[in-house]
Amino acid sequence: MLQFKPSLLTLALVAAGASMHAYAADTADVEAKAKAAKDAEIEVISVTGIRRSLQESQSLKMSSSSIVEAISAEDIGKLPDVSIAESLARLPGVAAQRLDGRANVISVRGMGPDFTTTTLNGREQATVNDNRSVEFDQYPSELLNRVVVYKTPDASLMAQGIGATVDMQTISPLAHGEQTIAIAARAEMNDLGALNSGSTDKGNRFSISYVDQFADDTIGIALGYAHMQSPNQEERWQAWGYPELDYDAANPKVLGGAKPFVRSSELTRDGYLAVLEYQPNDSFHSVLDIYYTDFNDEQRLRGIEIPGQWGAGGANDGITALESQDGLVTKGVINNAAVVVRNDVNFRDAQSLSIGWNNKYIINDNWSVQADVALSKADRTDIGMESYSGTGRGDGNGATDTLGFEMGADGNATFTHNLDYADPNLIKLGGPLSWGNPIGQDSQDGFINKPVIEDELKSVRLSAEYIFDDGALRSLEFGVNHSKREKNKLDQGFYLTSKAYPELATVPEQYLLTPTSLAFFGMGDMLSYDSLAMYRDGFYTETSAESVDLGRATNSWNVQEEVTIAFAKANLESELFGLPMSGNVGLQAVYTDQSSDGSVAGMENGLVTKTPITDGETYTEWLPSINLGFEVGDGQMLRFGAARTLSRARMDKMNANVSFDYNEAGSGGVNWSGKAGNPHLMPWLARQYDISYENYFSDQGYFAAAVFYKDLENFVFDQSALINFGAIFPDKGGNPIGSVTQPQNGNGGYVRGLELSLSLDFGIYADVLEGFGTILSGTYSESEVKETSDSEPTTLPGLSKKTFNATVYYENSGFSARVSSRYRSDFLGEVTEISLKRTNVNIKAENVVDAQIGYDFSQSGIDALYGLSVLFQVNNLTNEPFSSYFHEDERLVRDFQNYGRNYMLGLNYKF
Repeated sequence: MLQFKPSLLTLALVAAGASMHAYAADTADVEAKAKAAKDAEIEVISVTGIRRSLQESQSLKMSSSSIVEAISAEDIGKLPDVSIAESLARLPGVAAQRLDGRANVISVRGMGPDFTTTTLNGREQATVNDNRSVEFDQYPSELLNRVVVYKTPDASLMAQGIGATVDMQTISPLAHGEQTIAIAARAEMNDLGALNSGSTDKGNRFSISYVDQFADDTIGIALGYAHMQSPNQEERWQAWGYPELDYDAANPKVLGGAKPFVRSSELTRDGYLAVLEYQPNDSFHSVLDIYYTDFNDEQRLRGIEIPGQWGAGGANDGITALESQDGLVTKGVINNAAVVVRNDVNFRDAQSLSIGWNNKYIINDNWSVQADVALSKADRTDIGMESYSGTGRGDGNGATDTLGFEMGADGNATFTHNLDYADPNLIKLGGPLSWGNPIGQDSQDGFINKPVIEDELKSVRLSAEYIFDDGALRSLEFGVNHSKREKNKLDQGFYLTSKAYPELATVPEQYLLTPTSLAFFGMGDMLSYDSLAMYRDGFYTETSAESVDLGRATNSWNVQEEVTIAFAKANLESELFGLPMSGNVGLQAVYTDQSSDGSVAGMENGLVTKTPITDGETYTEWLPSINLGFEVGDGQMLRFGAARTLSRARMDKMNANVSFDYNEAGSGGVNWSGKAGNPHLMPWLARQYDISYENYFSDQGYFAAAVFYKDLENFVFDQSALINFGAIFPDKGGNPIGSVTQPQNGNGGYVRGLELSLSLDFGIYADVLEGFGTILSGTYSESEVKETSDSEPTTLPGLSKKTFNATVYYENSGFSARVSSRYRSDFLGEVTEISLKRTNVNIKAENVVDAQIGYDFSQSGIDALYGLSVLFQVNNLTNEPFSSYFHEDERLVRDFQNYGRNYMLGLNYKF
């Protein structure tokens, strides 16, 4: 019999915040034991705040049969950080990538966001982006009770990922066991100030949660609302690239061009949670949970785009190099330079809805059955508008400038200039460079992207469990899960032309704003105006890019998936080699039917022609898994996990679109060439092996060491493939077989690494240290992935070789303080490029530090203030920038983003 058990304190903590997770048998066992402790009226010491969160997280980790990490709320509506991704990024083996200054997506054990599956109460979520990875800022942390990261899967986990499965969990009102109302309010400010006219550097957050029980504790409800209006400011240096000076390979590299700007954002999010729980007796348990968020991000971007070497002969007369160092021009002059003054806007409107209904019925002491139905929907509408102005229309027209530049230590340049770029009599509306001819020569005065994403995921799960009366086999679970997902992308883009074309237009006075300062890169003030208002008032003529841009024509798609999973899992509890052992062994059979609707698009007489196409694939994969835990000493566990796992291919690469070029004369006997998606893409597959040693030496202290190895069976690369165009265009002559570039499943490789973590309460060593503690973790990962056996290894997206997290805290007598640091080394990350497309770039190592202090008046002895607490937080305390670079040279900076610090002052009240 297994002797390794959590203490009554940790059991009670789990019960007090029990989740709605429908599928975690481990959690259910712990909750049952905690309920027994409560029924026996055992007195448990009250623990709150940071230490409560740490103790509950530790109890979840130690009681799980899998290798997991967990985050628990310090109290109702109060996860440790202001966002879920920031909390996740403090866990061993987890790293976050920032977007606009906030943690947005995560990598786990070196595997990027594409390899991590996210669920809410055990159910996979639809997503607002083009693929499957969840953007965590869509989910208010105030409405979640805990998050569990499953690093090793079991057969009952329906949404597996090679990296991990992240399960966000809401509260169980019946397990909570008492009426609670919690209110929180915070004021927020960014220390860069309001960088753009019409923007603000101040924001606010508000949340309220209500938990109660009725009808002799047979009905429970939990209601929550969270509002956020968060400002974000940014000074961004963005380079086009670095060609050789005068295009001579013997010369040093030089700035090809730059698009530095200031961005002011206001992110507004409203989240709603409702949980209805019904348990009339010990046999039947039903839970309905609804989660909805409305997310809006409004960004104003103003800057001056400056062609460098790549503008020579059109936008300028070339560059004179004054100084160079180690093959890079560090100081120079851009001669007779024309620039583009830009007033851009990015808007995002996104909604996410998740509904789940779980019912469990215990037939007798041995049999129980469970049914779960769920719906997840996500919709996103973007507007990305560019508005151009300058001194003349097209290359070689208008006043030019002599621009001096000098590269700085951070890789960004500082300029000197002569023209006044804030003068409305000099800077006028119209395209100053020859970028496009939608309705005539040099008629592109801007551009607007309007992509729309719709994602819907439905699922139903039926399962049963048989509990054995004795023996090593504790229980057997089996069942089936069927899901249907459909994701659509409609990518619309339009060239904008001023209705004053071909003349330049003076900005009407009613749209003029206070000039925006670009002092951070030396260009002074620039003309600022409300470009979106001008667009909405009909100032521009729109021309669809889809009719003339082949790439745009094949960027809309529909992908459908139906997945049926049959599973069986045996839960074990016995002795092996004289050691208490528990765990599980199981198998999933995964049948997938995937298809995509798209277009075969080509050019004819300068216009795009499209022919509909539908294609797809079916396959079955078998996924065995085993998790074993051995109690090797008092409070010591040795865990072993092995499994075959899958992560489904990116949905934007599974589209059936084909863009082609037909050459009647042919080249080498080939008449057709082009690019394509691949609806036949198979999932990424891996065999993974994990060993973990965990030593729990107190309720709030443990040490863990883990090694992992993921044998990647395949990987997705862009490769050449042959397509029979004759089947689509039978009237065309020549060889019907054409060569296209498309994503395909290639060779695999491996990811391996080591994790160390330590949670330490200094109070166990000396009374004078009571309340002090630390949490430390570090991970080292490495990989080798090859397209073919003879090719060079490729960089795995999302993998940082080194990550390190450190938190030092103090909590005693109502006072609390915490400083946290998260470090990740260089990695390949996905960012947005032109026309809102996604691309992978090298991102520089970063170390983000946050801090907070607070006081809980419940421990002040003042009855009137019981339940009130105050909190002051600083995010990005050291003002850590985000920086990416070209190739392997960190001096060739692509992006340098300065976000400043965010300050928050708040109140929490619980009664």
